[in-house]
Amino acid sequence: MGQPIVETLLVFGAFGLLWVSYEYLRPGSLLRRLGSKGRRLPPGPPGLPIFGNMFQFTRARDAGLWGPFLASLRQYGPMTTLHMGSQTWVVLNDPQVATDIINKHGKITSERPEMPIASDLVSHGLRTVIRPTAAWTEGRRVMHHLLSGSVLRIYGNWQEIESLQMLSAYLQEPKRWYAHHYRYSIAVLYRLVMGENLSKTQAELNDYQKVTMEFTLSLLHSMVDFFPQLDRWIPTCLQWWRPYWAKMGDFHHQVFKSWWDPIRDAVHQGTASSGFVRDTLLHPDMRYKGTEEEAMYLATSVIAAGSDNTRMTLNTFIMAMISHPDTMARARQELDAVCINEDGTLRLPGMVDFERLPYLAAMVKEVLRWRPTTPVTPQHQLTADLEYGGYRFPKDMFHNFDPSRWLDGNEGNIVHNLWAFGGGRRICVGYRVAQQALYVAMARIIFCFDLCADGPINTRKLNHFHIHNEPFPVKVTVRSPKHELLIKGEAKKAGTAC
Repeated sequence: MGQPIVETLLVFGAFGLLWVSYEYLRPGSLLRRLGSKGRRLPPGPPGLPIFGNMFQFTRARDAGLWGPFLASLRQYGPMTTLHMGSQTWVVLNDPQVATDIINKHGKITSERPEMPIASDLVSHGLRTVIRPTAAWTEGRRVMHHLLSGSVLRIYGNWQEIESLQMLSAYLQEPKRWYAHHYRYSIAVLYRLVMGENLSKTQAELNDYQKVTMEFTLSLLHSMVDFFPQLDRWIPTCLQWWRPYWAKMGDFHHQVFKSWWDPIRDAVHQGTASSGFVRDTLLHPDMRYKGTEEEAMYLATSVIAAGSDNTRMTLNTFIMAMISHPDTMARARQELDAVCINEDGTLRLPGMVDFERLPYLAAMVKEVLRWRPTTPVTPQHQLTADLEYGGYRFPKDMFHNFDPSRWLDGNEGNIVHNLWAFGGGRRICVGYRVAQQALYVAMARIIFCFDLCADGPINTRKLNHFHIHNEPFPVKVTVRSPKHELLIKGEAKKAGTAC
């Protein structure tokens, strides 16, 4: 009789454990409410048991329909609650709300959530953008030496030089315009970080871009990052997902190491050129406290993240010019007034013209707003309870935001009412460098080239992951023989002609 009783107790115990787990994971469950310290959350769309709104989110992501999905959340007000697996997100739909919560409460809204896949396996726990605050702070401190405003003028000169190679490549291979954007974007950052001109082979560039794409795709693409408890509850030997993501992370480490080792060796041998690695990460006077592995991931991640976001934004810019030719015409009119002399001679626009081109400066911001490269940024997680607008958000909750269109006239301040670079203490420290890179490229493309669709285009789908073929059909033609001569002449003087 004893054995059946034990078996019965085990069965009831198993069902009890399953019920508790189900109730804890179910959005709006009694157990969640009892453990939430009386939180009061904004309204949001209904979801499924256990999974909440996760599949609504992933369907919109996979279909490339971020805009309609995020716009649909505004019906719930300036803040919307989404239940994402075992996590609760609050989407901030209004720029003022985002400013109040993310910027003004930066001390408790700057943490990153647990991400067993994207952070631990794919990034070896070392990618700066998703590291927890305790590990992130030192990297953030030294990045100010690379991306602060005091060196922007020097970087602007480099960006203008690299843009000449891009314009020359536009002339030579107009159907590969998207590839020219990537080379321009990565060349500037490689020089800033490593101290050398970019001389990588196409295969090396392809591997580096593959690393960036894979990391981006790993963010919130695995069930485990929506239910991070699985990483703790399931023994490592039974985690069926681990080999796939671990292999990806090892490949990323291998690629980063192949770019890092030659520069590190040159620094130790005293032959390295001035750059972030030599002057900051490996310079004894800077007292960088991280390990060499942390330094490697910091340097290579700056190049990867900065270059690919710039590439995607420039691709979005091309789509915007094709679908809104009136805005391109207005920007060109402004450029012509500044860059065509009374005698008809031409000169290329540059950083010196920035304050004289307010519409173009506004266009940079509008492109970022219109189709942001990361419409759902890495989440901010609370480290303490927060009261705002009559709602109470508990510790460990995520904040995402969908800023409304800005119309305030602050064209030169790219982060004013614009959240493309994040916010609070996690704001991208290199936003000024990115602004310059986008401004120079956009100004010179508009001034020198005509753009039109070369087939049907769906402006809701940007196809950012089409890295080896054209993301959408574009016909690029040089504006006039005079513009072609201008490009060739300036590129020859700078030594960047193709």
